[in-house]
Amino acid sequence: MKAWRLEKLGGRLSLEDIPVPEPRPGSVLVRVEASALMSYLKAYVEGKLPFYNPPAGPFTIGTNAIGTVEAVGRDVWTLKPGQRVVVSSHFVARENVGDPPQVLIGLTAGPGAAPMLADWPDGTLADYALAPVEAVTPLDGLDALDAADLASISRFIVPYGGLLRGRLAAGETLIVNGATGAYGTAAVLLGVAMGAARVIAAGRNASVLDVVAAAAGPRVRTVALSGDVAADAKAILAASAGGAHLAFDMVGGAGDPRSTLAALTSLRRNGRLVLMGSMTVDLPVPYTTVMLNGWEILGQFMYPASAYRRLIELVRAGLLDLGAIRPRVFALDALREAMEAAAVASNLEVVVVRP
Repeated sequence: MKAWRLEKLGGRLSLEDIPVPEPRPGSVLVRVEASALMSYLKAYVEGKLPFYNPPAGPFTIGTNAIGTVEAVGRDVWTLKPGQRVVVSSHFVARENVGDPPQVLIGLTAGPGAAPMLADWPDGTLADYALAPVEAVTPLDGLDALDAADLASISRFIVPYGGLLRGRLAAGETLIVNGATGAYGTAAVLLGVAMGAARVIAAGRNASVLDVVAAAAGPRVRTVALSGDVAADAKAILAASAGGAHLAFDMVGGAGDPRSTLAALTSLRRNGRLVLMGSMTVDLPVPYTTVMLNGWEILGQFMYPASAYRRLIELVRAGLLDLGAIRPRVFALDALREAMEAAAVASNLEVVVVRP
């Protein structure tokens, strides 16, 4: 089969002929139909993201994908050959321990998880991908959707994990800080799909916020942030008719905490703030204000294994329209061009590679 192999971060990337993996116990061999690219894949490959911990040796890159089960290993009892599935890169060790290690297959290892990534190093930018069964979820009932369109589900799964963590309930008001980014836009669309009565899309680019609101529908209000915490909090409070129940923070590489503080201080009493972005500075929390208002501040990394099943139900029920995120499709041998496109894709686009 063909596979994109990376020697090391900043090393040689090449499309190689390698053997199709043999299924092993607890694994699923998937024939890849479409793999969605991360916006930062080019920077990752070039070694410009040194805080990542990739496999020690050459490996196949690529994260989430849509495909069809080709074969299963021993100890796999439910998934069957011919079944359409989504493959997740996020894999939590299956040991029954208090703090199991976790990895993003084909990408990076969390603390103490290097041996785990050494066992599962290879991702999805290939004709076939071998994945642990815990990272494979059936897509039954979605046969009418093309694989490239289904690949946009990977855009939604990360913020969905954060909204589940924040316990968003139908009828509540949601603030999305960082709504103009790819994951932030997906969070706005998800908020509507999950039944939020009102979603406040907050960000610095007013014109992009208008595009997000047009895609998400009439329950969305926009707030163009100024950088003044008090003024921005006042604007969010006005847009939310008295404050939000949940604030979801998905700022990307932010160098100051002001927009996050504005979202926090716009919460109603007993509101929740979920931190899921990549802010590069500390968040100066107003201790007494948090205490008096009973606010919760929750951190979240990725999503539970059950999240893909629940997200697929939203799609199957017609509550979440994957078509809001448009795929740009490239052939497997055009990966370098695809990585360039992913780096500049809009918040309503997803770059997809098809073998």
